[in-house]
Amino acid sequence: MADAAPQTEVKPVVEKQTNCLACNKPIRKLKRYYRDGKFYCSKKCWTAFLAKSKEEK
Repeated sequence: MADAAPQTEVKPVVEKQTNCLACNKPIRKLKRYYRDGKFYCSKKCWTAFLAKSKEEK
């Protein structure tokens, strides 16, 4: 077999989250709130996002 070169697997590119999920404001590095694998601009936006997602269900 002439083609014995190892194949490299391409990993999917993960985009960096730049905006708050609740209010869509840009997230600054100094002021950010991290919960459940996602960033929010404040605790108030996090609770608002939870309330909004419960309404949709």
